[in-house]
Amino acid sequence: MKTNLLAWIQEGNITVPTLLFSEYRNLNLNEYELVLILNILTFLDKGHEFPTPDELSARMTITVSECNEMLRRLIQRGFIQITDEYNHDGIRYEKYSVEPLWERLIEQFLKKNNNKELDKKTDETDLYTCFEKEFGRPLSPFECESLAMWMDDDHHDPIIIKAALRESVMSGKLNFRYIDRILFEWKKNGIKTIEQAKNHGQKFRQKQTQKGNIKTESHQPSVPFYNWLEQ
Repeated sequence: MKTNLLAWIQEGNITVPTLLFSEYRNLNLNEYELVLILNILTFLDKGHEFPTPDELSARMTITVSECNEMLRRLIQRGFIQITDEYNHDGIRYEKYSVEPLWERLIEQFLKKNNNKELDKKTDETDLYTCFEKEFGRPLSPFECESLAMWMDDDHHDPIIIKAALRESVMSGKLNFRYIDRILFEWKKNGIKTIEQAKNHGQKFRQKQTQKGNIKTESHQPSVPFYNWLEQ
């Protein structure tokens, strides 16, 4: 038992970026190509820098010819490359390099982050436009700073800030202090989505209606609930 466990430990481990598993499809790699690359990484980690198609296919469910064709395509598409190296005796040998794959993965990561930043800037621009439209004027420097603080310091999603703006409009209290109070209450109650804000608003209005009914003498019909989040 100990011998088997020791043999298992001696097999070692390889470190693979998690991003490879989440982005390989976006790099137009299929599962067979991914496993082939992982096997190449395993051989490289053990010091075997140029495994043959026979050795690679033996670890997979593909034939030697299929493995050979797959290697050729990966090289052509710029995921792996074969480089010439020289040992201490000056003897030339070939080895696989996965540096092109890492470069492609880095590019994909940067592209994805840039797209997120672009989407964030677009949301922020739309947010400022919404506020200026509702207020009917350009925002003051103080108001612009308040908007920035809600997003950067309080980490409110622009969609939630827009929801709070519409709540203030429907309540007839269009001012930044009132909107800030709404956002504070929502954050305190763990509200992060439109659906949560909608449910919280319904409960709050129902309580207000119940309080109003207690104070009234007659059974007058209550004011219908205005579901502003669905408008």
